[in-house]
Amino acid sequence: MNRRKFIKSGVLGSAGTLVTPYIVPASVIRKNGPNSKIQIGQIGAGRIARTHDIPETIKHDIARFVAVSDVDRNRMADGKKLIEDYYKKKNGGSDFLDVAMHQDYRDLLSDPSIDAVVISTPDHWHAQPAMEAALAGKDIYLQKPTSLTIEGGRMMSDTIHRTGVVFQLGSQQRSLDPWPQFHKACELVRNGRIGEVKKVKIGLPGDPGGPDEPPMPIPENLDYDMWLGSTPEVYYTEKRVHPQHDYSRPGWLRLEQFGAGMITGWGVHHIDIAHWGMGTEFTGPIEIMGEAKFPESGLWDVHGSFLIKAKYPNGVEMEVSGDYPNGIRFEGTEGWIFVGRGNVSVTDSDPTSPSASDSPFQASDPKILQSEIGPDEIHLYKSSEQHKNWLDNIVSRGLTVSPAEVAHRSCSACLLFHISMKFSEKLYWDPVKERFKNNDRANEMLKRHQRYPYGTHYAQVFK
Repeated sequence: MNRRKFIKSGVLGSAGTLVTPYIVPASVIRKNGPNSKIQIGQIGAGRIARTHDIPETIKHDIARFVAVSDVDRNRMADGKKLIEDYYKKKNGGSDFLDVAMHQDYRDLLSDPSIDAVVISTPDHWHAQPAMEAALAGKDIYLQKPTSLTIEGGRMMSDTIHRTGVVFQLGSQQRSLDPWPQFHKACELVRNGRIGEVKKVKIGLPGDPGGPDEPPMPIPENLDYDMWLGSTPEVYYTEKRVHPQHDYSRPGWLRLEQFGAGMITGWGVHHIDIAHWGMGTEFTGPIEIMGEAKFPESGLWDVHGSFLIKAKYPNGVEMEVSGDYPNGIRFEGTEGWIFVGRGNVSVTDSDPTSPSASDSPFQASDPKILQSEIGPDEIHLYKSSEQHKNWLDNIVSRGLTVSPAEVAHRSCSACLLFHISMKFSEKLYWDPVKERFKNNDRANEMLKRHQRYPYGTHYAQVFK
């Protein structure tokens, strides 16, 4: 069958439920040997790809980028040049390879020689290409969040598990490089160094609004319809998408059509660490109460200042707000630990929240931070660096530090908090059934309408 044709028999059952046959990943059947490389395709060649995902992957000799895809042809060409220039410099100026370009990422996925993909697309283009990559037998490194909806995240996690591909979420605070303090903080908390955990306070910034932006002609280099994907058709303006002349912070980050704002932007990172320290990686909150301010005019419409209060099945209470220092504060019966990145933002235009101090790692008693974890105590998964951990597990076929279900649960908590911002009453969540209790209106927000032919419901199998 044509790879672009929607294959109902292979993807959807009679009730419209995703059916994912077990696929042997390409990396399993690739030729193994001392000189073998993991052939990687890059999907999305924007800011996060150029500054983080490509550099942190390409430096490892086991990896070889062979293809790049982006709906913006200019960015795709820049991505190709970035990769080829790296290899030319590494190999003494000689041409190393000709990186293939595919404006439609599905062409990249149909290439049987590609073992794995790095997906660095906008948030509304995460779950679908990740599912399709799994169905095509490609191992996956995915930028967070996993999905814009809890339904989409559940479908993606289930697909990853059924196909057996190696998955890693870009929640790099779990790895020792560059922030080892998160791993140490979670081990100290899990081993009772602050007693029984009672409360977790998380600091996240909000986003400011902005002016109205007029319609603009669609650039010839941009497939705008595909960029919109499963979301509604709206007029093009540059600040809705990404800059055409640089790689500064894109405007889509501040639009609910394509994301949820900083509650999923930084939120997935910090709530993932909170879950790790609390030991709640495979569940979620059971009660949520939220409030937030949203812009009343202008193009950008994600949340500004906010406060979330939640309770987990183990009785731990969580508060998330832009009024707290950027990071995670675990409070127990015998003390507290605060951990963060310090005064770090991705770009100068990123919103910020208050700084705890110059130190990203603090405790009620400094001696707590010097405590050693004994051989019979809880030792959490130790990953040197997020991309390296992914590559190592592609070779070993092991489990990464941020596997699909853990990733889904971190993201789903953020999405629950975002939903709670829209309600004036407390919401009650069943983390097993992944449904709100007695609130049909809230349950309607677990999914979004998907504009055909894009979206997780139209995920394609590639033959």
